[in-house]
Amino acid sequence: MFFALTDDQQAFATTVREFLADRFDLDAVRGVVEDPHGDGHPVSLWKGLADQGALAVLVPEEHDGLGLGLLDAQVVARELGRGVAPGPWTATVLAAEALRLAGSPEQQAAWLPGLAAGETIGTVALRGEAGSWDGRGITVDAAGQDGGVSRLSGTASPVDYPSVAGLIVVAATDPSGSPGLFLVESGASGLAIRDQETYDGTARVGAVELADTPAEALTGGSLPGADAVAALMARGAVLTAADLVGVAREALTRTVDYDRERKQFGVPVGSFQAIKHTMADLHVAVTMAEHAVLFAAHAVDDQDLGSTEDPGVDVAVAVAKAKAADAAWAATGAMIQFFGGIGFTWEHEAHFFYKRARRRAPLFGSADEHRARLAALTMD
Repeated sequence: MFFALTDDQQAFATTVREFLADRFDLDAVRGVVEDPHGDGHPVSLWKGLADQGALAVLVPEEHDGLGLGLLDAQVVARELGRGVAPGPWTATVLAAEALRLAGSPEQQAAWLPGLAAGETIGTVALRGEAGSWDGRGITVDAAGQDGGVSRLSGTASPVDYPSVAGLIVVAATDPSGSPGLFLVESGASGLAIRDQETYDGTARVGAVELADTPAEALTGGSLPGADAVAALMARGAVLTAADLVGVAREALTRTVDYDRERKQFGVPVGSFQAIKHTMADLHVAVTMAEHAVLFAAHAVDDQDLGSTEDPGVDVAVAVAKAKAADAAWAATGAMIQFFGGIGFTWEHEAHFFYKRARRRAPLFGSADEHRARLAALTMD
């Protein structure tokens, strides 16, 4: 079977890439990185992404979205990784996915149009500090219901862009121990956001602290409780993997281009056998990761359509995330090494790619965690 992006998907990727090159290049990224006390959310970038339809990609058409699939969304994620672009795109898209998968028609109508248009920023708080990226890592408790309102207590951390989010989707366990998803609005009583430091200047993270905070359970959607949490985790893993392969591909491309021009002993360093072999190995690793991400996104979309032909969706997601994390670590590390002395400096952009890869690689499960998951899924 020949598998490739459609012409429309490739055009979508080109549109996002050209927008970033024209409107938010690495100089603009540096402005965010070198302003650690800023919110890391450039309004011009956010408005541009909204205008391109990047925020509406997974939102159904009846709620002013594009009604596309995860295969289309990963196109955007890859280009944002390629441009090491800051902002809460992934967090907002996942918040919208939580509503699409688990929310009632009323909840969807109330929130999805605003998320699709970029009028509302969303984020997801799915685990506790150093907790596993599944139901076992949830550290927020949901108590009772009064008129459809639950009360949440606990801390989720780290959470992307909680300080600018108007809506937080929180994973919590009810008194019976069953996980579910809950909506918490910014400014809710008992909600506190504690900013956290991160070495990745292209992101802003924090802890979401809840103390008897009112929340609305996501109910009435196509997926209940634990299934909704698992589905959201899978989508987060695929989008994060797509971002990582974008980072990896751009880091590799820049390294190859530089080493074709940089000379030692009168010849390009790229002609040295050790460097050529390393670049070839990295190209293979990045290409394999790119295709793994494409297949994982396709598998999730196929499952959404009710197909039962491929029972290996969990396997596909685990392979994609593990390969993407490994490739991004390797490619960005090589970028620093093979740019020579300049690659180690603050003035060079190599550290943007390296730090982004290092921070995102463990999100939604590290490579080791996904390899362990693969073993559990495929071995008796």
